Amino acid sequence: VQLQASGGGLVQAGGSLRLSCAASGRTFSRNTLGWFRQAPGKEREFVVSISGSGGITYYADSVEGRFTISRDNAKNTVYLQMNSLNPEDTAVYHCAASPLIMTRAGGYDYWGPGTQVTVSS
Repeated sequence: VQLQASGGGLVQAGGSLRLSCAASGRTFSRNTLGWFRQAPGKEREFVVSISGSGGITYYADSVEGRFTISRDNAKNTVYLQMNSLNPEDTAVYHCAASPLIMTRAGGYDYWGPGTQVTVSS
């Protein structure tokens, strides 16, 4: 599985962005897709994940109610709608794929290059 994230950019606090993660491979619909982020000087942290069917999602407490993950298996794409952004959301966002439903980064086998999200105050 190859992954490519896009949609990052610079936005003011309170604004919105929509990230996309396009995947190649015929097993896309069987994989959990997750978003992780890493800010400068900080460890990578889990943001959200969605099961292969889209029926199960997990959100980090810090983004619950503001971010929404969805997927379109016909297009091999996962989306992350981010609303009410604040400067603490500034980070490089990576999408990753796992055969299991989990929130731990170590359980994800495939990672794509990240996309930068910068939120100005």
